[in-house]
Amino acid sequence: MCDGVIMTDASGALEWWNGSAEHLLGFRRSTDQGQYIYNLIRTPAFKSYFDAKNYREPLELHSPAKPHIHLQVQISLFGEDDRLIVAKDISRLHQLEQMRRDFVSNVSHEMRTPLTVISGYLETLVDNADDLPPKWRRAINTMATQSFRMETLITDLILLSRIETGEQAISDAPTDVNSLVRQVCQDAQALSGKNQHDITFEASSHQRLNGDENQLRSAFSNLIFNAVKYTPAQGKILVCWFTNSDGGHLSVKDTGAGIDQVHIPRLTERFYRADPSRHKDTGGTGLGLAIVKHVLINHDGNLEIRSQLGEGSEFICHFPAERLVTELAE
Repeated sequence: MCDGVIMTDASGALEWWNGSAEHLLGFRRSTDQGQYIYNLIRTPAFKSYFDAKNYREPLELHSPAKPHIHLQVQISLFGEDDRLIVAKDISRLHQLEQMRRDFVSNVSHEMRTPLTVISGYLETLVDNADDLPPKWRRAINTMATQSFRMETLITDLILLSRIETGEQAISDAPTDVNSLVRQVCQDAQALSGKNQHDITFEASSHQRLNGDENQLRSAFSNLIFNAVKYTPAQGKILVCWFTNSDGGHLSVKDTGAGIDQVHIPRLTERFYRADPSRHKDTGGTGLGLAIVKHVLINHDGNLEIRSQLGEGSEFICHFPAERLVTELAE
């Protein structure tokens, strides 16, 4: 087997391992038989993982013998709390993922500077459009619009990269969701402008949510602004914050065109669009729901999407009860 396989007793003493484990972890049959595995894999995260007995998710770590090797470790219990440990070499997958993240981050940063220059000159030309021949005005206005959309795309790419890679530090401070969502709804009303959407916010709970306020603002803004973009003029948008025994929940419900069920499983993918023909009208980047997804992952939550064609859509952010803090005094 190319995967390392190790067997230990309940206390973690090594009983048996295969040749791949020797290669990946540096074990030696002449000296390591009976040694405690956490003395050989001296990573605090591994000791905690080994003792916790919660092995639903694998653990990723660097090989103690060959730090350039990235391992995925999965433990299974058998017998009287004996352990069967499988270590997979995922170095190539890890490197590819890191290259993808670095590429997105670096390219986004490199494109920002020239785009800022282009946008600046286009803004000057738009401001002085009256001095230009009429045939140039439409071209310049179109270029200015597309330049703005590109800047928005780059901003979203950088934000998504920071959230996904953990480059943006997450603070777990109590966040007043009611106040935060009210502010976002006010911004959404301004975005609606002449379309005069009926945006209503209802809060049945005053409990705060432990989380990063900036990330939560990004997630809630994307959902509520999307509702404004995809709901016809004078349509209704209902935003609700409520809590129950399962945790905290933020619902954004609109009376838009709705989404075909076939698209729903893929909506949180980067650049995926349920209706590409509407891209030109809404001016979105296709990254909004991907940002929402990763913000919720960082806050131990998940996104539920309910929609039917012709009946509008509802997006619900679910947060676990452990993230709720004591109710505010009235």
